[in-house]
Formats: sequence, C-alpha cells, structure tokens
Amino acid sequence: MSDYIIATSSTADLPRDYLDEHKIPFIRYSFTVNDLPREDDCREESRAAIYAGMRRGDLLKTSMISEYSYYNFFRGLLDSEKDVIFLDMSQKMSVSFENARRAAESVQVEYPGRRLYVMDTRCISGGLGLLVKKMVERREAGESFEQVIAWGEENKLKMAHRFTVDDLSYLKRGGRVSNASALVGSLLNIKPVLYVPDAGTLDVVKKARGRKAALRAIIDGVVHDLSRTDAAGTEFLILHADCLTDAEFVRDEIRRAFPQVGEMNISSLGVVIGAHCGPGLLTVFYLCGGRTPD
Repeated sequence: MSDYIIATSSTADLPRDYLDEHKIPFIRYSFTVNDLPREDDCREESRAAIYAGMRRGDLLKTSMISEYSYYNFFRGLLDSEKDVIFLDMSQKMSVSFENARRAAESVQVEYPGRRLYVMDTRCISGGLGLLVKKMVERREAGESFEQVIAWGEENKLKMAHRFTVDDLSYLKRGGRVSNASALVGSLLNIKPVLYVPDAGTLDVVKKARGRKAALRAIIDGVVHDLSRTDAAGTEFLILHADCLTDAEFVRDEIRRAFPQVGEMNISSLGVVIGAHCGPGLLTVFYLCGGRTPD
C-alpha cells in the first residue's frame, strides 16, 4: 500500500464515481444559485440540474476556498499518517491557490514528520483532472512520492486545454470581454475559442463565426497537436455544459482523424468553470508534446 495520498479539488471536474473508486479526497468549492448556498459535489446529476437551471435563468456566483478550509482539509489528510500531494487549479485562475499554500505552510509546522506538496498545476478543469488521473495511475503502479511529483512537474505543461463557449454574456460578466465586444460578437454570431497557455491563464486565441466553426477550430487544434507526436493511446477528457451532441461530434471527428487514440471519456463539466462560461461550454483535454494555441 502506498504511503502517500493524492488529493485535489472539485474543480478537477472528475466524475464523483472515479474519485470515490480511487479514494481521491477532494475539497469542495462553494457557489450560490440565486443566492442559495451550494457545494460542488462532482456528481453528474448535480451538474446536469445546474445547467438546466442556468438555461432557465438561474444566476450562479462562485466563491474562493478560505485558508481556514484548506487548513482543516490538510489536517484531516495528514492525520492519516501519510504524505500528501495536493493538486488544485492554476494559481493564475483562482486566488484560492494562495490560500492553499499558506494553509499548507501552517499545517506542516504541526506535522513535522509528514510531507505536503502543493503543486501549481497551471491547469484547470479537465486538464487538472487528467493530470490527477495520470499521477494516480503512477501512484497505484507503485511509483514513489518523489517520482510522481517529478512526473507531474515535467508533464503538467503538456496538458492541452481547448474550449469554446456559446454565450458571450458569461465571459462579459467575468470581465474577459467588454460589453461592446459581447454585443458585437452576439450580433455577428462570434464564438470565441479559448486556450490555456503555459502561464495557466485562460486566453481567447481565435474568434469563429458560428458554433460549428468553433468546434472545427478545436478539432483542428487537436489534429495539429497530435500530428507532431505519437497519438497512439492518447487519452481524452471531453467535458460539456449541457451540449452532449457537440461533445460526441468532436469525439467522433478526432477518432476519425486518429483511430489509434485511447480512451475518449465524455462527462459533464464542473459547476465552477461552467458558472463563468455558461451552458454550451465545450472543452477538450489531452496530453501532448507541449502547449501551442494553433
């Protein structure tokens, strides 16, 4: 049995069944629906209900995780007398990361014989989830605490993240596009294509005219990446916010271009990212040779 734990946050957007099966502890981000408090439980049925509500006009607001909450979470893990590797969203995407770092410093004073490694993953959503999965596979295969950390640090910037959104109003609320840009984009049916670069931010890299063009831009980006490496066995996570048909289309087109790829799992996007981008968000994550927005 391994002498360490890999833990994460609900924003890894992994299905609850997977987290439970592999005994991966996770700290839950909180949010409100029309000012009613909720917690992200990572269940498919919860995510589906949230997106259905958003399409009816429900208003979501998310909250950071406090230093005190991280402190209690880490203490609970270290009480198991095992070392801990903790993976959360990129520090550029959430101030929660700094709270996690400070909490870890405080907790380690109380547990001098234990190791707690907080990684700045430079990943979000399913990119974070795929990094967690790959590191858990290595832990379960018997690799050491140091080996798994080394692999994670070496490969975290090879986790490609490709997104498109359907409704610019959500990006406008989050300050990623101006009111004028959102209005013009909506009138012209512009759909932004987004990417996570090495810095761990979420950047608009292309503006497509229409949904199908945006999906095609994502597929073209994947083809560009896989054409530069051995695609055999490449695992994909495709997450969607109430747009399963689009997710299946993207999956099938990638599989048609590269029949040799590995698992292509589709599931619902987690609530926290979805709250900022809205229903219709479609995301694709995979391990490649290095991040390029093309």
